[in-house]
Amino acid sequence: MVAACSSPSRTLRAASLRSAVRRLRRRILDGSCARSGWGSAPKRAERENVMLRIYEVAIRVLEGLRPAVAAIEARDRDLARQMRRAASSVVLNIAEGSGSSGGTRRERYRNALGSAREVVACIEVARAWRYADVDAEVLREVIGTLVKVAR
Repeated sequence: MVAACSSPSRTLRAASLRSAVRRLRRRILDGSCARSGWGSAPKRAERENVMLRIYEVAIRVLEGLRPAVAAIEARDRDLARQMRRAASSVVLNIAEGSGSSGGTRRERYRNALGSAREVVACIEVARAWRYADVDAEVLREVIGTLVKVAR
């Protein structure tokens, strides 16, 4: 018999705990466990991967808008500043939403969606004033994904 506070006892408890954690990880990652209620973790992981991907897409869109913002700024500093703030807000709210949960997550994605639509409006205003010829379609994938996750 081993005393409860002895070193061998602590080693046995630690090994047992590690073994239990390994079994739990295998169950969570096993898709066949979905019927038993353990399937929610992969769905969360899939959703997180979508956010990470759309975050990268939003960053690329932001980089692609840089020359357009510079061209607009030469003619209308206020419009360029507003477009820059809105475009940055899209990326920042996606990042903040990815780290949130529940209603807070959805609200951050809604904020990002509103900012993305504001960037589209800035592009349309710049085209109407003939400051720059920018295609608002670059934001279509970002807006489409945000509409889905903000529901």
